[in-house]
Amino acid sequence: MEKVLGLASDQGVVIFIKSTCCLCYTVKILFQEIGVDPLVYEIDHDPEGREMEKALAKMGCSSPVPAVFIGGKLLGSTNEVMSLHLSGSLNQMLKPYQTQT
Repeated sequence: MEKVLGLASDQGVVIFIKSTCCLCYTVKILFQEIGVDPLVYEIDHDPEGREMEKALAKMGCSSPVPAVFIGGKLLGSTNEVMSLHLSGSLNQMLKPYQTQT
């Protein structure tokens, strides 16, 4: 769990994914379209990936991936992200992390 928390606090927006997960890809693209360049960490390419997946589940992530952290705090997985996006709340949460264009 320490590794997950350490990585999650490395940057403002961090997404833990698996490289073969289509929902992970969708969430990553959503953030990029909002103007946020998240740190994307592929847990299936990490030797400790299974432990990281278990840690994300213990932290309360409904699905281990994608797991989205904003400001070092767990936001959730696809359902939470999409609900916030549809309500307009996600854009507000991400304003401090949007790249200037």
